[in-house]
Amino acid sequence: MTASKSLALIFIIQALLATFSIPLTRCRSSPRNDNALITSTYITGLGLIMVQVMKAKANDATNKINQLLRASTDPKQKQALSSCADKYKAVLVADVPMAVEALQKGDPKFAEEGANDAAIEANSCEQDFAGKSPLTSYNNAMHDVATVAAAIVRNLL
Repeated sequence: MTASKSLALIFIIQALLATFSIPLTRCRSSPRNDNALITSTYITGLGLIMVQVMKAKANDATNKINQLLRASTDPKQKQALSSCADKYKAVLVADVPMAVEALQKGDPKFAEEGANDAAIEANSCEQDFAGKSPLTSYNNAMHDVATVAAAIVRNLL
């Protein structure tokens, strides 16, 4: 996904979030909580969608890393790429499953933590290259998607 498509997705999700967060605030103060349950379900569903987008971004980055590792002859770049591979593996093996399970079990705190961890891993990967990363677009996309996922899930706390 290109940077412009990622930004467009983020703006759409933010608009959806704004639409749902206002009724959620009203519903929490209302004695009748049927609407709150429905709104919470929508936000949970949106959170799950964003976690799946995080997974797709992590897979895209992993594929690019593997491609670059096969082509690289620079030992420093290979070391940075290997470090990034480990970071994106952590996103796929730990952060995404933790976020999915937490949302499915109704424990948004751990879903937010998983999304925030994914954003941190992307930033850390970018820093491994000391300013000349061949993964900047992948790291930025993961950071942005994970940040939006965390913001969505935060509305469930």
